[in-house]
Amino acid sequence: MRGAIEASIRAAKLNYDDILSDAGQAGIYQLPVDDAALEAAAADGDFATWRVDLAGVRGKQELLDAIARDLAFPEWFGSNWDALEDCLTDLSWCVASGYLLILENAGSFAAANPEEFETALEVCDAAAEYWYDEDVPFWVFVGGADYARFDIPALVAE
Repeated sequence: MRGAIEASIRAAKLNYDDILSDAGQAGIYQLPVDDAALEAAAADGDFATWRVDLAGVRGKQELLDAIARDLAFPEWFGSNWDALEDCLTDLSWCVASGYLLILENAGSFAAANPEEFETALEVCDAAAEYWYDEDVPFWVFVGGADYARFDIPALVAE
């Protein structure tokens, strides 16, 4: 089965260079298997790219701390959901042509804290909508979560 999936992925090879530049498609997606190609395309497009490893994250505060640390949030970050949204929709300390946030190893946190994980996704979605209005792509890729439970789609070629 795994071989069939990998063959299917190779057959439908995504052109990340074209996809990432489209703010209209940006949002929250499953982290693809070829995430190195995704990051390379983001670098080629002058995107700011961050990887936040959630493997050891157990609660809301640890999640907010990990994101703040890895995105180098300014000192005024208030360490709550509103402040997270404020920082994700400001990013004045990191001006780029687009933004790529990878939340890897999210499964344990999402399973243990589904409401908090859902809220984090809602905040990320609000940030993507904000940046869409600015015509700047803001992408969030989630790795390791129960994608069906949280309604996180796969990025597919059109």
